Amino acid sequence: MVTLVIDHAARRADAAHPHEHAPHEHAPQPRDTTPSRERVVMSAVSVNGVSISRKAIAAEVQNTPARTPAEGWFAAARALVVRELLLQEAQRLAIPLDPQGDADGRRETHEEALIRALLAQEVRTPVADEDTLRRFYDNNRRRFMSAPLWQAEHILCAARRDDAAAFAAARAKAEALAAALTAAPERFADLARTQSDCPSAAVGGSLGQITPGDTTLEFEAALRSLEPGVISAPVETRYGVHLIRVNRYVEGRPVPFEAVRKEIAAYLADHVSRSAEAQYIALLVGRADIKGIALDGADSPLVQ
Repeated sequence: MVTLVIDHAARRADAAHPHEHAPHEHAPQPRDTTPSRERVVMSAVSVNGVSISRKAIAAEVQNTPARTPAEGWFAAARALVVRELLLQEAQRLAIPLDPQGDADGRRETHEEALIRALLAQEVRTPVADEDTLRRFYDNNRRRFMSAPLWQAEHILCAARRDDAAAFAAARAKAEALAAALTAAPERFADLARTQSDCPSAAVGGSLGQITPGDTTLEFEAALRSLEPGVISAPVETRYGVHLIRVNRYVEGRPVPFEAVRKEIAAYLADHVSRSAEAQYIALLVGRADIKGIALDGADSPLVQ
């Protein structure tokens, strides 16, 4: 056995996906990416007598999402064991090699081509009919709703939570502004322009259209609690203290079946395919001599 120290910080940073839209100014805080220095004890791993090198596992760890180094090592070792199993089975069945390319000109490696062809030959999956698609839609209507939408504005008294004096001053300022707005709510835009610490001050505090997940949990909770036209009490977030007004609220609406039919079909096809492939791999695991890592296997034919 050997001990491996894995630093996940670089991998986590590379794995972060950009949002489809620019993040909202008051978006939820990104997760912590502090590197872990956990030590992982590695056993020698082999599949039907073929060794999976520790160097290969360590390299694969860098491409494997995991919460801890131990989970990363296990996931990487499992991925390499499964790949070796599939390649051995492709060789046993004399699967023909026919690498294919995609629209961007990328071409499969020999291993990728063999695994794709093996799964296409050995794993059969049914195609969902119209009744199945309709039934899934009817049973999951809450999944097929447009997102609710708020058109809102705010005044921000900025301060960091870890600066108690500054946060107390921001709270006092927000309370004074709230009192002024109670007496003259029509002054909201003017006060936002002169008093808000948010860049939205330039447009009278307007945040435009907001959907769930665009802001912090506290800010969104306030949005959900407000009736249009009502100014909130001071709302505290990690950015400071806010006064919020919702000008318009649009409830989420059901999306027609016809608009999501292709999405449902693709989802079910992917789900069934993944399940069938997992069963096939479990069958191969159950028949194989695997050392150094425990994987769940099956000893009965696929159920499709």
